[in-house]
Amino acid sequence: MSTTAYPQSYSPAPPRFVAKAAAALAVAAGLLALAAFLFSVIFGLMYLGRVYPGVSVGGVDIGGMRRTEAIAYLSQQLTYPLSGQVTLTYGDQSWTYSPAQLGLLLDAEASAQAAYGFGRSWLPWEGIAEKIQSLRGGAQLAPRLIFNGDQAQLTLQGLASQFNRPTVEAQLSVNGLDVQVQPGQVGLTLDTERTGAFLAATLLDMQDVRVPLAVIEQPPRILDVSAQAEIARGILSQPLVIAPGGDYEDAPGPWTLEPEQLAGMLSIERVETGDGAHYQVGLQSDKLAAILLPLSADVAATPRNARFIFNDETRELDLYKSAIIGRQLHVQNSIDHINAQLAQGAHQIDLQYTLTEPTVLDDAKAADLGLRELVVEATTYFYGSSPERIQNIQTAAERFHGLLVPPGAVFSMVDNIGDISLDSGFAEALIIFGGRTIQGVGGGVCQVSTTLFRAAFFGGFPIIERYAHAYRVSYYEYNAAVQRDPRLVGLDATVYAPVVDFKFQNDTDSWLLMETYVNVAARSITWKFYSTSDGRSVEWNTTGPRDIVPALEDKYEENPDFATGEIDQVDYAAEGATVRVTRTVYRNGEVINEDVITTKYQPWAAVYQYGPGTPGMPPAPPSSGE
Repeated sequence: MSTTAYPQSYSPAPPRFVAKAAAALAVAAGLLALAAFLFSVIFGLMYLGRVYPGVSVGGVDIGGMRRTEAIAYLSQQLTYPLSGQVTLTYGDQSWTYSPAQLGLLLDAEASAQAAYGFGRSWLPWEGIAEKIQSLRGGAQLAPRLIFNGDQAQLTLQGLASQFNRPTVEAQLSVNGLDVQVQPGQVGLTLDTERTGAFLAATLLDMQDVRVPLAVIEQPPRILDVSAQAEIARGILSQPLVIAPGGDYEDAPGPWTLEPEQLAGMLSIERVETGDGAHYQVGLQSDKLAAILLPLSADVAATPRNARFIFNDETRELDLYKSAIIGRQLHVQNSIDHINAQLAQGAHQIDLQYTLTEPTVLDDAKAADLGLRELVVEATTYFYGSSPERIQNIQTAAERFHGLLVPPGAVFSMVDNIGDISLDSGFAEALIIFGGRTIQGVGGGVCQVSTTLFRAAFFGGFPIIERYAHAYRVSYYEYNAAVQRDPRLVGLDATVYAPVVDFKFQNDTDSWLLMETYVNVAARSITWKFYSTSDGRSVEWNTTGPRDIVPALEDKYEENPDFATGEIDQVDYAAEGATVRVTRTVYRNGEVINEDVITTKYQPWAAVYQYGPGTPGMPPAPPSSGE
């Protein structure tokens, strides 16, 4: 490799042909620039004061026009601001305006000036390309537009004055039986600023358009009450029947509230929630409670064990009466249930309760209760009883047929006999009251209490409470041979609810089942106890009637309701006496109880009543003047 050294100031000369080429290029460039300059000058002189050819504004060709001509022509041709249609919409509503009404204006002068200035410059060599463009294919320029925001706001505010509306809460009221509704309304406020901004961006395209309004919606807390109105109309459409519900004997009711009464109780209550509000339609709690509270005692039911008959063949229990589920009226639950059911269109609605199951249900087994055998029975006789007295014996006895006594419990006859009245199946018969034997409802019930007393006495059960009759009653001294047995004197028991009761205790570890049987033909009543024998037995003795006191002298009374000559015996003579009965109870040979029952009977007089003026009768006592 070799190098050539040159003096520091030496530059090699370009080849000659290179120099010639460069000179030729310079000449050509100069000629081209000169041609362009001449073209620009000549073209400018040709269209001096006029828009270059091929120039259009908004699709309108104004080439060759002077500026004043172009302004006028553009104003005539570009009519969109005046003739265009801008439709403002909200939902299914619409309003149509011209773009000019919404603030869009054509600036024809600025548009013409922009067209005239296309391709022109202070320097002749500038704008040559634009001049060539106008000659060859033309130039499309956008019109100069002006958006007048004040005009747009003025128009939109005019629309807002018609469009805007207040928020209205729906209202529900009742006038008599007429349910009245005022519909709610969503408040609307036209947002003119946002709508104007959207128009400014949209109208510059100079096209007919549909523009949605910017609207601020202000819904009410309650807009629609049609559903609640239907509930109210439904409540008032027919009477409300409140039923006691359940399968209970002698259930009261039902109770009916007529529509006019319901209208006075109707409650329309506004309820606020996190996301709104609504009306709660129903009956006013306090007024409904005022109706339901007095029913509490009528519909209440004490839980009652099932009642059975001991089948001596199968040694199982045959259901006699189903158990009764205890219930207590739950007022608030009933109110809530009634209103809930009314809202669903119901008009017969059951009350609601707190329920309590009894101890022994229908499916109880004899072995589970310790019922294995007959442990004692007692029979008394009621020869000579009137039909009314027999009716009362049957009615009272049935109240105890199949009853169960729990282990260790004290059994009260008064607590279990229930209502003694004409309405509950009893009749008027002779009773002892106020030192007299008179007609009274329930005469004969003491035949039943006496029979129960003897079953408990001979069964060896503790006697907790017992009262004797005031005088000796023949019914309780008869035996099966229709003879008065002195050994039976002092073994009677009277009851008079609620103060005079008979009670005994089941002091065993097993349940006690009681059965009562009335044989009208034999004039007898038998009381049976079924349980499990614990090995007890009874020994007893009686003194029989002692210290006999003769009956009192007969009494005669005038009865103004009797006819002259009519005489009737209304009370019967009986001797007074004292009886002492002793009892010893053994269990497997050991004494577990000893008691003494002493009864003192009063002497009693026969009483006859007669009609005024009856011959041979004493005169009536003088009037006291009261």
